[in-house]
Amino acid sequence: MLPSLDVLRLPTTRILLTTETFTSRVLPPVACYFVTAFLVLLPRTQPVRIALWPITAILAFRAATSLDMSMGQPKLAFWNIDLQVNSYYIRIDCHIIELISQLSMVCIAARTFEWTVQTKPFIRVAHRSSTDAPKRNLVLDTIDLACNLRGCGWDWSQGLYVPPETHSTSSRLAFAKSILVSCLKHLFLCGAIHSAVQSFSLDTFGSVDGGTIFDDSLPPHLRYLRSSIIATMCAFGIYSVLQAGYELTVVMCVLLFRQHPDQCPPSFDSPWRATSLREFWSRRWHQWFRRIFIFLGGKPLSLLFGRIGGVIGTFLASGFFHHLALLAIDPSSEMWRMLLPFGMMGTGVVVERAVAGNKTGGWMGWVWTMSWLVLWGNVMVDGWARAGMLGGSSVLDSATPVRQPIEWLVRTFDEYLHTC
Repeated sequence: MLPSLDVLRLPTTRILLTTETFTSRVLPPVACYFVTAFLVLLPRTQPVRIALWPITAILAFRAATSLDMSMGQPKLAFWNIDLQVNSYYIRIDCHIIELISQLSMVCIAARTFEWTVQTKPFIRVAHRSSTDAPKRNLVLDTIDLACNLRGCGWDWSQGLYVPPETHSTSSRLAFAKSILVSCLKHLFLCGAIHSAVQSFSLDTFGSVDGGTIFDDSLPPHLRYLRSSIIATMCAFGIYSVLQAGYELTVVMCVLLFRQHPDQCPPSFDSPWRATSLREFWSRRWHQWFRRIFIFLGGKPLSLLFGRIGGVIGTFLASGFFHHLALLAIDPSSEMWRMLLPFGMMGTGVVVERAVAGNKTGGWMGWVWTMSWLVLWGNVMVDGWARAGMLGGSSVLDSATPVRQPIEWLVRTFDEYLHTC
């Protein structure tokens, strides 16, 4: 008897995540993902990869659009974003690997497509703490490749910037303790910022119903001052939650899996210190999806329009990626709300290079960079707010000990703006 083909049938409604649905909907694309990772390490396997990719893409799309991670609670709808695009990181064995916590289906489809068109096998290289070439082990190499988004320790990550370590690496225990303190700090900061942002408008963008961050009852200068404060706080909130998630897994990897601190490089490099847009996006912000954006957007447009097309295409791919994230919460989200701000980030990088070359820096460069980021960050965050992303619930909200004072301060400030 032939096996059932129901697994390939696209869904029309979302169902709750259970053990059964996890086995039938999540595991199949993940299995295809790891099989493709194994095949791309071997020569003369491209025909098999070509045949496997459409199945992988259909299964990934099916999982991303059929499962409801919110357990029926609207305030937890943002968990569906994790299923589609977000990931945290765990390191196993001797080199950095990144284990997808919520099984990012968009990443699975995109990465397996890149591996499908790859003609030569990928090769591992020595990490920073070793000068010896890594020993070949197909099983461990497959796990590493499948979970390593940045490409640390692989020949395909050329041009990747790895931030310098700022924590003590004298011993694993000292390093883990320092990272844990930083993790707790970022968790607290994330909870505090989330409470503050929601307090600006609990009935609109502070709720799951969503709403704009632009208050039409205020004059233009105060309206954009208020929205810029909200956008800036959201940026620090995103930075804090990503840092906390990454640092938590670093602690586990160093203590449980006996990783060397050099195998857990930082993801961020003080983004607020950037003195050019190019420095911000290519060095100081995280590079987790760099390879995907370049492959899907940068390379195709660079073939048509050269370097400028490569830059714009990379940012447009990022915008589309973030639009898919919003669809997990609000299927009616408009694509331009993500494509426009990310496209303008690429435009800013192009204009910056044309005007100043590689000489952008100093306080003028910092003012230029932050002004451009805040300007288009307003549009970006407004798109998130309208989709109801800022109204999501988190365990950090109730755990933040200064939540009530923060809410009082924000409401007092907001009332002051409306009385000016």
